[in-house]
Amino acid sequence: MSQTPLTFQPLYKTRVWGGRVLESRYGRALPDDQPYGESWELVDREDDQSVVTSNNYEGKTLHELWTQHRAEVFGDNLPDSERFPILIKILDCQDDLSIQVHPPAELAPSLNGEPKTEMWYLAGAEERASLYIGLKDGVTREQFETSIKDGTVADFVHRIAPKEGESIFIPSGRLHAIGGGNLIFEIQQNSDTTYRVFDWNRLGLDGEPRELHIDESLASIDFDDFEPAMDTPVGNTLATCEYFQTDELKVSAGEEIANPKADSFSVLAVVSGKLTSAEGSYQAGDFLLLPKGAAPLTASEDSVVLQVTLPA
Repeated sequence: MSQTPLTFQPLYKTRVWGGRVLESRYGRALPDDQPYGESWELVDREDDQSVVTSNNYEGKTLHELWTQHRAEVFGDNLPDSERFPILIKILDCQDDLSIQVHPPAELAPSLNGEPKTEMWYLAGAEERASLYIGLKDGVTREQFETSIKDGTVADFVHRIAPKEGESIFIPSGRLHAIGGGNLIFEIQQNSDTTYRVFDWNRLGLDGEPRELHIDESLASIDFDDFEPAMDTPVGNTLATCEYFQTDELKVSAGEEIANPKADSFSVLAVVSGKLTSAEGSYQAGDFLLLPKGAAPLTASEDSVVLQVTLPA
């Protein structure tokens, strides 16, 4: 008997820069009327756990699946990690996020943090949307440090006007911020370390300035990272690194999607269209884990789907 797709209960996070797009676009029932900036779709952290809402594993956490049912759900040749190694989110960015950086792997332990390499897929981008990625050409560390003191950091960060359907890879050490007007599917290492270097001189939801991490940021930023562009896919592959691979699949009505390797799993994020299995259907904004040995899903209409796997 083949495995069936697993779905999980999203974990919603209020953010000062968030909004209600999860409700208006995807029909999500948000907990209250606050601004929600993040929906954690797949997570195995000590304080945050995805819980299965379908399949024979209903009620189990992702951590329980990873530690107690690893071979049967996820397959073979997997990382020997304590926790599921990928974290997947939707970001509803109605205002600019802080300008920030994640520590590189070689520095993270000395900074009491975790490295965090990630990629962004633009599920939506309004006309006003911006991304702040890397430094403007020729900006020096000394100029950047001065800009922190005088509140002009944004003047030294490279700005991109993204389009829906584009993506960009954000390795640890790359200075970045998501601007308002973006709806992003984020695939990342299982980490939650962020160092804010500039937060637009605003207050948090509690009325107080949010904490900055100037020393940690300066230690982490790659000061040779000038004016990166949005990524160009290689075939179907949007991003590949030692932590994950993300492919964009454009499937016509009637075509099937299966795990790329029979002895392993994949995570599917429906960008548009609809997928169908024997157990039900999955539409835009839905995320599901296709276990090892699962039957293929069928596109019941033309669809765009992200497929996330662990690297070989």
